[in-house]
Amino acid sequence: MVKSATFKGRILVLAGILLVAATLRSAVTVVPPVVSEISNTLPIDSLTIGLLGMLPTLAFAVFGFLTPFVLRWASLEKLTILAMAVAVFGQVARVFAPNTPLFLVFTVVGLAGLGAGNVLLPPLVKHYFPDRVGLVTALYVTMLSLGTAIPAQSAVPVADGFGWQTSLVVWAAANLVAALPWVLTLLGRSGPPRSDQITGPQPPAHAGVPPAGAAQGSSARQESAAPQKISVWRSPMAIGLTVMFGCTSLNTYAMFAWLPVILSEAGLSRADAGSMLALFAILGLPLSLLVPLLASRMRNQFPIVAVLLVAFVVGYLGLWLSPAQLTWLWVVLAGIGPGTFPLALLLINLRTRGREAAGALSGFTQGVGYAIACIGPVLFGLLHQGTGNWTAGFGFLFATLALLGVGAFFACRPAYLEDQQA
Repeated sequence: MVKSATFKGRILVLAGILLVAATLRSAVTVVPPVVSEISNTLPIDSLTIGLLGMLPTLAFAVFGFLTPFVLRWASLEKLTILAMAVAVFGQVARVFAPNTPLFLVFTVVGLAGLGAGNVLLPPLVKHYFPDRVGLVTALYVTMLSLGTAIPAQSAVPVADGFGWQTSLVVWAAANLVAALPWVLTLLGRSGPPRSDQITGPQPPAHAGVPPAGAAQGSSARQESAAPQKISVWRSPMAIGLTVMFGCTSLNTYAMFAWLPVILSEAGLSRADAGSMLALFAILGLPLSLLVPLLASRMRNQFPIVAVLLVAFVVGYLGLWLSPAQLTWLWVVLAGIGPGTFPLALLLINLRTRGREAAGALSGFTQGVGYAIACIGPVLFGLLHQGTGNWTAGFGFLFATLALLGVGAFFACRPAYLEDQQA
């Protein structure tokens, strides 16, 4: 009976993790395809479109950075419910906004909940699945990728049939559904076991790095006796992981913003350029599954980063020097490079013992990382505008890839955040 209750409890929280992950990008990607329809109701100029493009990373940075501080006063489960509730309110309120400024304000409110959700998922995985970190991370990052693509694909058909308001607000219902497993978890007296109570199979012990379950259990006992104050700034690993995450996001968002323009200027039609962007984006799905599963079995994951960086560099060289020839190959290689994103999310848990440290590292990495990412699309575009070609822009991206490699070198070395506090 105990094992059955434990199994059912873990299935419930796994469903909660996956449902939350599936909703974390919907409020972002559902807007651009229907901007023209929205502009028939609310005045939307080029400045507003630029703000809509910048708000997600900015909101993810600000509210991601603030979330770990709130963790001191509320449980992960309660904060997850609150995050989904805030996301629902923001998404519903913005479709009733009487003017463009209020539309933007309520968009920020919705993104605040999603930004908190970004930060909460890694410590939730650490708390409930310390023995399955690689697998659960792979699953939830895959759901994150699906939750990025599906709203963008369905936005126009839904708007054509029911109006842009319905197209936007339907995803608020998804956030509401994502909160239900966590409500049931809190209501259930015999809910899922705490991470220090789980006795499932453990990952192999690497030299110098204790098994996740053992570390988690001892950590939980230490934290219950005397909680350790975590200062992320003191950790070379944490700084490296933040640079790795930030530079990955910077490059990804720069390509999302400018890849169609690069290919259109090279002579491709708008339809072909859009198809290449879709190809770039869809590569995130297999990478989300494969990279965490492979990396969780390795003591040092830097060889994976090296392979992904080579793909990034060769893809960029092709897009820069010969974008009209073998375009699909350059796009595929550039699309493989962001496999460092699921790896960075996995490392948040692999490099911490307890959920408090995982929460602190998640907030710091994603808060500062998304702030770094804000620079990418803007500076890449300004360099192109100022020089009239893509050389300076790609030079900037190559420099960020070098920083990514340096950050990953420190992030991938086996070490725990808790051990780097001296």
